[in-house]
Amino acid sequence: MISLQDNAWIDEAVEKIVKKMDLVSERSRNKIPYTAKNGVHDDRSREDQTFSADDGLNWWCNGFWAGMLWQMYHAAGNEKYAEIARISEEKLDRCFSDYYGLHHDVGFMFLPSAVADYRLTGNPDSRKRGLHAANLLAGRFNPVGKFIRAWNDIPGSQDDTRGWAIIDCLFNIPLLYWASEETKDPRFEQIAKMHADTVMETFVRPDGSVRHIVEFDPFTGEMVRDYGGQGYGQGSSWTRGQTWGLYGFLMSYRHTGKQEYLDTAKRIAHYFIANIPEDGLIPVDFRQPAAPLWYDDTAAAIAACGLLEITKEVGDLEKELYERAALKLLHALCREHCDFSMDSDCFLTKCTGSYHNEKDHEMPIIYGDYFFIEAMLKLKGRDVFLW
Repeated sequence: MISLQDNAWIDEAVEKIVKKMDLVSERSRNKIPYTAKNGVHDDRSREDQTFSADDGLNWWCNGFWAGMLWQMYHAAGNEKYAEIARISEEKLDRCFSDYYGLHHDVGFMFLPSAVADYRLTGNPDSRKRGLHAANLLAGRFNPVGKFIRAWNDIPGSQDDTRGWAIIDCLFNIPLLYWASEETKDPRFEQIAKMHADTVMETFVRPDGSVRHIVEFDPFTGEMVRDYGGQGYGQGSSWTRGQTWGLYGFLMSYRHTGKQEYLDTAKRIAHYFIANIPEDGLIPVDFRQPAAPLWYDDTAAAIAACGLLEITKEVGDLEKELYERAALKLLHALCREHCDFSMDSDCFLTKCTGSYHNEKDHEMPIIYGDYFFIEAMLKLKGRDVFLW
């Protein structure tokens, strides 16, 4: 049984992370990476990138690189990480001026970048960016259905997304909790809690598995149907969606103290733990066919973060269940799917964006690396809670 007392592998991995980030931060200082080709970070902030939801500055993952740097700033105390993080944060200003409306993922974009900067340094410009993003997110709230709309109209698509909500948005609503805490205006928190309540009632199945996309009638608020989304299919169990729910409800509990949120996080966690394979490596979907066996390291890393946070909220007799599972996931990643070499800009090697998109399989993805770093630093008590 792995335990925190058997910490040689943890110390070794954290030391490698610190050394590698010292080098990679310099190599990618002017980039906003998403993935990598031949170990070299791409750049979603290049001037020749089209400004679309798929590859431009408003890409939903564009806050995670700054988040990695702020984690390192907190852990290592090196001012250069703040300097480099602000390069990408300031580039994101174009999202406000050049793109109409942004989207539901502004929490992913601005919590680990601008809000992290403000929390750690008091930068007033960062506070302004965070509050601007929070107002945009609050503006997506459907008051009849009590949910935050996912996505905008999709050009060329026949899908009517006006009533769509997704499990991922539990990671965006902490931006609203922060905005309420910062401004003392309860409206932001009220919206966040109503959305979380809707997700708790309609996304989480009795067994603790979760749906990815739920469609509501945007005029009456009634639930219409659910969709398989990025998992294997309708009724399946997309593993990253499980972790958005697991860690996401823990975040809502942390901000509100509402016991039902912690209970829901634990219910999802119990389902996730029960489905961890013997080798600790997480598939894209817990209900996918046996072959092909696609992995998603992002789900393992996010789950580990959420499980470790749950240990802080439960009694001593419960802690071991969640801690042991988190350690199993992280030990498997370090052992099998992590590239600690200095030649590559990335850490996790088998991340998957979507089950049915063959170009999205088993590659480096920036949020996988972010949550891996966050989780490993949690094991040493050196992380900073950015959510």
